Amino acid sequence: MTKIKDVYPLYLAGKPEIPNADLGVHDVYTGEVASRVPLASAQMIDEAIAACAAAAKECASMPAFERKAALLHCVDRFKARREELAQVLCVEAGKPIRDSEGEVTRLIDTFEIAAEEATRTNGEVIEMQITRRATGYRGMTKRVPVGVCSFITPFNFPLNLVAHKVAPAIACGCPFVLKPSEKTPISALIIGEILAETDLPRGAFSVLPSLIEDAGALVNDERVRYLSFTGSDKVGKELIKRAGLKRVTLELGGNAACVIDESGDVDLAIDRIVFGGYYQSGQSCVSVQRVLAHESVYDRLRDGLIGAVTKLRSGNPANRDTFIGPMIDGQSAERVESWINEAVSAGARLLAGGNRTGSILEATLLEEVQSDLTIHREEVFGPAVLLSRFADFDHALRMVNESRFGLQAGVFTDSVRNMHKAWDELRVGGVIINDVPSFRVDHMPYGGVKDSGLGREGIRSAIEEMTEVRLMVVRDTL
Repeated sequence: MTKIKDVYPLYLAGKPEIPNADLGVHDVYTGEVASRVPLASAQMIDEAIAACAAAAKECASMPAFERKAALLHCVDRFKARREELAQVLCVEAGKPIRDSEGEVTRLIDTFEIAAEEATRTNGEVIEMQITRRATGYRGMTKRVPVGVCSFITPFNFPLNLVAHKVAPAIACGCPFVLKPSEKTPISALIIGEILAETDLPRGAFSVLPSLIEDAGALVNDERVRYLSFTGSDKVGKELIKRAGLKRVTLELGGNAACVIDESGDVDLAIDRIVFGGYYQSGQSCVSVQRVLAHESVYDRLRDGLIGAVTKLRSGNPANRDTFIGPMIDGQSAERVESWINEAVSAGARLLAGGNRTGSILEATLLEEVQSDLTIHREEVFGPAVLLSRFADFDHALRMVNESRFGLQAGVFTDSVRNMHKAWDELRVGGVIINDVPSFRVDHMPYGGVKDSGLGREGIRSAIEEMTEVRLMVVRDTL
């Protein structure tokens, strides 16, 4: 087992620095300080933005094969350090080791996809002669990088959510400053260490753990032309007010719903809901939170879920048989516990779980939860799933749409009509048929509507967000 280092440097303009060791990174399971990292000051963030601005022209002109080579170098190094990366996730995020290993695999996948897309940022030829006055004109477009990008990432996927911002930026030639979560900075700093081994232009990237109050320039600075933030809807709404005219992508919260109609495969739904609702203790914005089952299959689904949920092992995330590890901190676990207790006090039935030991909250299953309660209305971001029944599929879709969130939804059905009706009518960024909303492949467009954000990630979609169309019109003078 790879030992976590005592101190990790930050990366300012591509160079490692240890100006301090002010931030203690805790082992989420034991509560002990596992490592220390520097905290970047506001001045360092300003220097990083200035370095990116100076490097923007060179980054933009970097040939596609060189950008691809940098990304493939990262892929090779991630593979070589796979065990170390998984161990870091297990400690700093409390992520069960099997989930940690899975996230490292997705990190590798994401960079591999970006390497492929680095050579595909193509434009198009436009037929201009649609009217007599345009005779002799030719039009064409290309995509050009927007320039300096700032990225702010959360704790729950410290590798792959970073990868979904960093890898497309490299692929399309954008310099960037990354602020990882101060709760889980080590994963991003290892990515920074590996990026420093590449031939990216000097100043092309910085990885700077910092306090929120010191990171304002990542949002406000006019040299930053694109901001990508993943986190809570409350913070996202505040950031977009301050961002000015720069492009913004917001990947915000959700309380994802899963619908099982009378034709749906109940056994499959049980298996996938258990995964989607409880993996990494439900700390995912597309974690299954609300399950709506047709009355003809409801009892069977409920009984199957009770049996499966009560078998889930909780405890030390380093143990390979642990499915439910700790939440990111005790305060988060206490919050979810209080929402569960509020629901039970209001008449909800507790079918499984509900008990908390420190930051570990048992996998919890509830039914008959009133729709105006906090646990139904807000993003729970914890291991709690709510069951309800419906008699009419159209009504179920309306129940899904009543949420202020709209990230992804799952629908289990064999009805082609219901598949398309869900796709047509659900106000979400993605509809997943015969699987849970938690499903994601790293090349697909991913993002939400309503309070779940704006813009799309997924490598090609992110490249489109980080580039802009530039038109050239040529008049034939020969």
